[in-house]
Amino acid sequence: MVPAAPRLHHRLVNEIIRLSKSRLTAAEITRRVGAKAVDDGLPRPSYERVRVLVHEARERALEPSTADVLLDVAFRVRPPDAIGAHLAGTLPPGRSTRRRRTSK
Repeated sequence: MVPAAPRLHHRLVNEIIRLSKSRLTAAEITRRVGAKAVDDGLPRPSYERVRVLVHEARERALEPSTADVLLDVAFRVRPPDAIGAHLAGTLPPGRSTRRRRTSK
């Protein structure tokens, strides 16, 4: 029987988030995080759980930060009520003054 953890150790979650910033596939991230788990003596995460965490991390990376929204309001790219919408989590996507980094 293969050991599996109901919850992932925070080091593995941080590693998944870090690797999700690259263009690696969820399967490759699962392999790398699994190897790290074995090295650290932790149970290997399931592919499904890693895939979900990678998807969430990549979605979160597309959302503007509060600083981005404040700069957009200051430079009149977004209306002033965008700050409240951002804090409420209802801000629709829009143009930002900050250029997003793309990894190769």
